[in-house]
Amino acid sequence: MMGTQRMKPVIALVGRPNVGKSTLFNRLTKSRDAIVADFAGLTRDRHYGQGRQGKYEYIVIDTGGFEPDAASGIYHEMAKQTQQAVAEADVVLFIVDARAGLSAQDHDIANYLRRLGKRCVLVANKAEGMREGAQLSEFYELGLGEVHPVSAAHGQGIRSLIEFALEPLQGPEPEEAPEDTATADVIRLAVAGRPNVGKSTLINAWLGEERLVAFDLPGTTRDAIRVPFERNGQRFELIDTAGLRRKGRVFEAIEKFSVVKTLQAIESAHVVLLLLDATQGVTDQDAHIAGFALESGRAVVLAVNKWDAVDEYQRQLLERSIETRLAFLKFAKIHFISAKKRQGLGPLWASIIEAYQSATRKMPTPQLTRVLHEAVQYQAPKRAGMFRPKLRYAHQGGMNPPVIVIHGNSLEHVADAYKRYLEGRFRKEFKLVGTPLRIEFKTSQNPYADKGE
Repeated sequence: MMGTQRMKPVIALVGRPNVGKSTLFNRLTKSRDAIVADFAGLTRDRHYGQGRQGKYEYIVIDTGGFEPDAASGIYHEMAKQTQQAVAEADVVLFIVDARAGLSAQDHDIANYLRRLGKRCVLVANKAEGMREGAQLSEFYELGLGEVHPVSAAHGQGIRSLIEFALEPLQGPEPEEAPEDTATADVIRLAVAGRPNVGKSTLINAWLGEERLVAFDLPGTTRDAIRVPFERNGQRFELIDTAGLRRKGRVFEAIEKFSVVKTLQAIESAHVVLLLLDATQGVTDQDAHIAGFALESGRAVVLAVNKWDAVDEYQRQLLERSIETRLAFLKFAKIHFISAKKRQGLGPLWASIIEAYQSATRKMPTPQLTRVLHEAVQYQAPKRAGMFRPKLRYAHQGGMNPPVIVIHGNSLEHVADAYKRYLEGRFRKEFKLVGTPLRIEFKTSQNPYADKGE
C-alpha cells in the first residue's frame, strides 16, 4: 500500500536558455520506471516529472528558458507559467552555466528570486573537470549563497545537490505509520480535470447525498487537503485538486488550475477520477493529466460530465476522441454523467471501488504461473533468430499498481504484442479493471554462456 500521506516536495528548475535545464530535468526524472513506452498514444508534457534520488522522492518542474527582452524587462517575458511554477515550488534550483560564466540575465533572475524569499539553491552546470573555487567564485556575486557545481550530462554532483536541496524540507517523519495500516480500508480518491469541468459540482452532489457522512481527520500543512467521508460503510478520502474551500456544508472551488496540485493529488491517491467535459472533447490538458496518472501507476475511472448538454453527433465524436487520444487508458471504465442533474453518479462509486480492489489485488504465485503456462500453450512467443523465449514462472512483484514478474530465458526477445497478449490473460483471470498492470521480465543467465571463466 501507499505509505504516508505527506506530499512530495516540488522542485522548480529556473535559468536562462541553454544552461542545461532540460538535461538536468531528464537526469532528475529518468530514474522512474519507463512504464509508458508501450502505451501508444500517450502524450507527455515534459515540463513535469517525478523522480527519486536515494531516499528523496520529488516532483520537478522545468520552467523553460527565461527570455528577457531589453524593452519589456524580465517580468513580461517570464511567462505566468514560470511565476506560478516558482510560487508552487518548495525549492528553486537556479541553474547557471559554469563554462559561460555570469551574465546580466543571471543577475536579473537572481534579483527576482531573492525578492520572492523562496528557498533557492544555486547550481553551476557544465562544471565537469573544473577545479572548484576559482572558476566558480564569480557566481557568489549573485548573493544566493553556496554554489553547487554539477554536470547534468555526466550525472556528477546530482545526488548531493538533491540532498542539500531537500534535506531541510524533510521535517520529522509523519506519525502516520500505525494509522496508515488502520486506514488500509480508506480509499483515497482524487477528482482531477480542467477548470470548470464540474469538479466542485460533482463533489457537492456527492456530499449532498444523505448517505455520505463526513468524518474528521487531522492533517498538517504539508499534507494534501483531504475530505474524509463514508458511503455505505466504505470510507473514502477525497484529495483536493480543485482548491476546494468548505463553506458550511457546501464546497466552493477556487478554480485556479494548478498542475502541481493535480500531480500531487494524483500521487497521493489510490484512484483518480478523471472528469472530462462533454462539450469540450478531450483536450491536451486532459491527455497530460491522464498520462501522469498512468505514469504514477494509479487506478483510473473516466467520467464524462455535462453529458446531457450534447447531442447524439457530439457524443459519437467524443467517444471516438476518447478512444484515440486516451487509447492508453483502455483499462479504465467510462461513465457518462451530469453532476448538475445528479445523473449517473451511483455507478461511479462501484467503478471506483472496483478499480481500487483491482489495484490492490493479491495474485498467488501458483495461480499466476498456471495462467502463464496456459497462455504459452495457447500461443507461444515467436522465435527471435536463434532464441525462443522460455517463460518459466511468474510472481507478484508489487501492488497499486499490480506488478507481475515473469522469470525465464531469453525474455528480452519477447515482443510488445506478446506482452499485451499476456496482460490480457492476466487481467481476465484476476478481473483487473481500472488499474494499469505492469509486467516485468527477469531472464536467468544461461549457465553455458560463460564457460570460459
